[in-house]
Amino acid sequence: MKKLLAAFAASLVMISASAQTVPAPSIAAKSWLLLDTTSGQVIASQDQNMRIEPASLAKIMTAYVAFSAIRDKRLSMNQMVNVSERAWKVDSSSSKMFIDPRVPVSISDLLHGLMIQSGNDAAVAIAEAVAGDEATFVTLMNREAQRLGLKSTRFANPHGLPDANNYSTAADLANLASHVIRDFPEFYKIDSIKQFTYNKITQQNRNRLLWLDPTVDGMKTGHTDSSGYSMISSARRPNGSTGERRLVAVVLGTSSTEVRTQESQKLLNWGFQNFDTVKLYSKGQAIQTPQIWKGSQPTVKIGFTRDILVTVPKGVAGKLKPVLERRDPLVAPLARNGAVGTLKMTVDGKPLLVLPVVALEEVQEASIFGRAWDSMRLWMQ
Repeated sequence: MKKLLAAFAASLVMISASAQTVPAPSIAAKSWLLLDTTSGQVIASQDQNMRIEPASLAKIMTAYVAFSAIRDKRLSMNQMVNVSERAWKVDSSSSKMFIDPRVPVSISDLLHGLMIQSGNDAAVAIAEAVAGDEATFVTLMNREAQRLGLKSTRFANPHGLPDANNYSTAADLANLASHVIRDFPEFYKIDSIKQFTYNKITQQNRNRLLWLDPTVDGMKTGHTDSSGYSMISSARRPNGSTGERRLVAVVLGTSSTEVRTQESQKLLNWGFQNFDTVKLYSKGQAIQTPQIWKGSQPTVKIGFTRDILVTVPKGVAGKLKPVLERRDPLVAPLARNGAVGTLKMTVDGKPLLVLPVVALEEVQEASIFGRAWDSMRLWMQ
């Protein structure tokens, strides 16, 4: 299965490069990336692997670890926790939700304070509630980063305040954002809330696109003097027969809150206006039923282990043509999900992407007489 996932990832890289027949917009940021989470495809990027300081974007991982603890019933949204002096005294010049060490606070309020108000005190309190202390929680953050394939990311604290060991990339942050949206859709809804009141203090969400674009429903902003102004934003818009598309825009290191908002909106609009996401095949759909030799059955169904969707420039979808290349002869025994070939999608005869094709069913060996008969037939071919 790991080999299949690697092959799928490689095919998406191919189509991403081909998609650049549409000129990318000029984005005033140190690095940026636009991801279509519907297809899992990077539409366009600039310096996506540049190491950057994530600032408060690190709180997305803090939230992810907390969401996992709630899912696994190690924590609950209604659970009340005490506020430590350490959480209360976190950098007083930074963003806070203003929790009080004399007043217990719910995990729900902490998560809202973390993602809406960007509270650094909330980040420390969540870390202590999940793991007992910050250091242990940071270990969990980095363990999750490794599990999710964030190869160029490391966390040093739960809030993202400057530290030499706090770093990431646009590519890794897009990956993390897509996991939050996919793995915890109910909790992700917190990101769309425009303001939150705690301790009689109301603070607005710093994601200004929530007011400017009704299709935007998240996700997080970040800023330090050294990192500049950054934002990850996500939007859903109609996409013809496939229902809706979701894009995630990562814009890092701009010069102001206004610029990060403007450039994020520009990137989202460009992606929706210039590309379509089309469904080519369904998970488990037999794209062909070829002959199999020496098997307990004469044919085998072949196809894909997941829905196959691709993002292409507008007007290209109707030109897509499949070319199946099988590893003939197919000989039993053949395992379910065993590789049987590749499917090349072409446009005007040029390859656009390559997809691994697998057996959709297991085929066991025939009897000794059946195997002998097919051996003779293969020899005579």
